[in-house]
Amino acid sequence: MNKKVVLIRHGESLWNKLNKFTGWTDIELSEKGILEAVNAAYKLSNQNFIFDIAYTSYLKRAIHTLWIILKKINHSWIPVNKTWKLNERHYGALQGLNKDTTALQYGEKEVYLWRRSFIAIPPKVQLSSKFFPGNDVKYLHVNPNILPTSESLQCTQNRVIPYWKKIITKTLKQNKRILIVAHGNSLRALIKYLNKIDDEKVVNLDIPTGHPIIYEFDENFKPLQYYFL
Repeated sequence: MNKKVVLIRHGESLWNKLNKFTGWTDIELSEKGILEAVNAAYKLSNQNFIFDIAYTSYLKRAIHTLWIILKKINHSWIPVNKTWKLNERHYGALQGLNKDTTALQYGEKEVYLWRRSFIAIPPKVQLSSKFFPGNDVKYLHVNPNILPTSESLQCTQNRVIPYWKKIITKTLKQNKRILIVAHGNSLRALIKYLNKIDDEKVVNLDIPTGHPIIYEFDENFKPLQYYFL
């Protein structure tokens, strides 16, 4: 029988609704985002999914999405591992800016590359900025020299994949049933790696909010396919 891992991008946040670059900024779910989390839970419940462990980021839009899902499927008791390695990509100096306004300032092509390409890095945030993670209490235990001032999708993959290999894959090999609630770009980075998607083609990979993605692995824990529930 194939092994399954469920991936979910958090529900819509207030800044998603306002079309702002969010990145590591810790923004609440919108009312729509809460409903998306509830709907995700119903989909999982209707398919009789059972989980042994969950993983999420340090950002409350993902954490609260996970809480809602676990409550609705009566899984509040399972262990939850939080890690900044699953955070959204850091959008640097773009964080807090409206995406349309930013496109007018920098040009649509440049902003498109910052948002969708594998290697483009947005302008960096200053170390004194409130948007630098080293100034956030959540990351005081992390060496500030490894905290990002801006990230490409490649940078994001460089922290997501080692965590996948070292921590999550180990859990999968213990036959644990796994739920991961993370972010659009941390999940894009993971799926790019698992599916061996070309750097150029990853621009077309989009992860909608609140939709469970089922990932199947063979008996040797090699990825077979993924699909939306």
